Amino acid sequence: MKRRQFVGGLAAAATLSACAQDAADCGGDGAISRQTFEWSCVTSWPPKFPGLGMAPENLAARVEAASAGRLKIKIYGGGELVPPFEVFDAVSRGTVEMGHGASYYHKGKVDAAQFFTAIPFGMTNLELNAWLYYGGGMALWHELYAPFNLVPFPTGNTGVQMGGWFNKEINSVNDLKGLKMRIPGLGGEVLRRAGGTPVTLPGSEIFTALQTGAIDATEWVGPYNDASFGLHKAARYYYYPGWQEPGPGLETIINRDAWNSLPADLQEIVSTTCQAITTDMAAEYTNGNAVSLQQLKKDPNIELRRFPPEVLGLLRTIAQDVVDELMASDPAAAKIGEAYFEYLDIVSENSRIAERAYLNTRES
Repeated sequence: MKRRQFVGGLAAAATLSACAQDAADCGGDGAISRQTFEWSCVTSWPPKFPGLGMAPENLAARVEAASAGRLKIKIYGGGELVPPFEVFDAVSRGTVEMGHGASYYHKGKVDAAQFFTAIPFGMTNLELNAWLYYGGGMALWHELYAPFNLVPFPTGNTGVQMGGWFNKEINSVNDLKGLKMRIPGLGGEVLRRAGGTPVTLPGSEIFTALQTGAIDATEWVGPYNDASFGLHKAARYYYYPGWQEPGPGLETIINRDAWNSLPADLQEIVSTTCQAITTDMAAEYTNGNAVSLQQLKKDPNIELRRFPPEVLGLLRTIAQDVVDELMASDPAAAKIGEAYFEYLDIVSENSRIAERAYLNTRES
């Protein structure tokens, strides 16, 4: 029996080998699996920038390796092929197959997309991913992007960001008036209503704008990326917490026609790799922010400060008004926002009892 089983195994292996040599003789699936694809991916980030810019690079490398070279993706940094804030349009039109950026950059084109990056005083990294993967958020996201011929995937999250770098002290709500600050998304509208002037700039232009006085302040990400840009050399006061982006999610968007051209196994490789990059980035930013913050704290020219309670209180009140008005003016935002806040009510209770209580205990 053992000999017959062994011989039978050899026969099966020979058959599989023959299939590999001549996929056309072994059914349509084998023939499909031999297809190769070469895609272009445009991003909103400086080329190969730590964290943000390397996420799509890592995605491309992993997809190519997992697919044995059947899907190759060429990454272009912001401005190399299309401007940083035109990723959405380029992928939607089919100019390129893929893009990587943040959905709140699409404000004015599809306002409801902002829920999938960051809502001021909203969900953290873990909470947002829970909503997307297990709370129904992904279905809403796909529904929102369908008219634009796009298929979205979460691909990265920086965790809670910092409040930003300021060339003036923020001691009261009056200090927000007249403040020119680089801040995108809903956070920018909150600042405007608080008396400031929000400015939208791609990452590559932030340092010069802050150094020359074109802006008075900027939020970017956190210590890891802020130090990479040298923002600590252009401003003295480093404020926290990042009320405007408590857990901003990043996205990969794929042109639907390009997505449908992929066989099922390559679709699964792309989807799974996007999720892997999200997990990897969380670890990268937790480590990078921790190390960089320790270095920044040693610099005598930097003052690390917490926003005054009255400032955070005003910003929170305004933020609620801004989101309410968005939901009232846009049916898509109303549908997504209702689901978002219903889930936030559920998940925040667990976060309070588990995460926050533990952190308070550890620090006491």
